[in-house]
Amino acid sequence: MMRRPHFIAEHARNAHGLLGRFIAFIMARETWRQNLRVMDALRIEQADHVLDVGCGHGRSLTELAARAPRGHIVGVDSSELMVEIAKKRNRRLIETPRVDVIRSSVEMLPFSDDMFDKVQCIHVLYFWKNMETSLGEIARVLKPGGRLALLFRTNADPKAIASFPRDIYSFPALVDVSAALEHAGMDILVADDSANQPALVLATKR
Repeated sequence: MMRRPHFIAEHARNAHGLLGRFIAFIMARETWRQNLRVMDALRIEQADHVLDVGCGHGRSLTELAARAPRGHIVGVDSSELMVEIAKKRNRRLIETPRVDVIRSSVEMLPFSDDMFDKVQCIHVLYFWKNMETSLGEIARVLKPGGRLALLFRTNADPKAIASFPRDIYSFPALVDVSAALEHAGMDILVADDSANQPALVLATKR
């Protein structure tokens, strides 16, 4: 399998410049089916407050707002460029205001405790410096009984992840993600690691 160029991987972690804009354009199409898979699993309700961690290009924020017409949607991303793109895509919803887009790292989310009903993280945990710290912070802002959906590739298929630079991407084992969620005060509802697609883990805060 051809190894993914290092500069492409770096833009996946922290997009910037013209190449970052192009990658955001491609990602908005390539990952859409997986985004819908996660939103379906979360069972978004009309009045839900939803957080998208690593919202990237912001296409999911538009769909989340449609599924929660009486709720509030917040996207966070560490990339200044992705925040800019997401804000432009959701300009009218931000003006309403039904959507917010904020630049932030997952390690220090700028929100009160117990603020969100649902949280989604799609293909972003590879870049977290510390998975337990990040999941603990997500659990802090999630309401008791609230749901978190994580979608990611695991280390279970070495061939599938061989093309990704190891100094940028870190592929966890499903058992390690489950243990970190338990440590963060969450119970696993679903841990789907079916063949030929990324793992989907659904958890609820105790």
